[in-house]
Amino acid sequence: MSADVKTWASKYKSLTNNDETIQAMGRYYTCTFMFDMGERKVIVEMHDGKVKDINTDPQPLDAYDFALRASAQTWREFAKPMPKPMYHGIWAASFRKDLKLEGNLLVLMQNLRNFTVQFELLRKSGVPV
Repeated sequence: MSADVKTWASKYKSLTNNDETIQAMGRYYTCTFMFDMGERKVIVEMHDGKVKDINTDPQPLDAYDFALRASAQTWREFAKPMPKPMYHGIWAASFRKDLKLEGNLLVLMQNLRNFTVQFELLRKSGVPV
């Protein structure tokens, strides 16, 4: 489920900004995170439950609060409509597969419910790797 990164970013932004659950709970969902997919990295900037920007070509000094780093294969598994066991969420994948959580994990925990819903939108948007 690979997509051109700009097309993917537009679709992911639209899915997030129109998700009823995120919009109902996202008033204070403000953070910036990186999806590191090996050959492709993107930084998603959230502000009050809306995607403010998706940086599809981040540079080494571009800031983010926390990062999820995994192989392209792991990201492709996450994006399947029915992922295999251990690819259904970030905790399973971080304990049993190659997903690494890095950065300010307090920010992740403070936004975990909304982030989890948004992460699961990858099953609809696919991933750009």
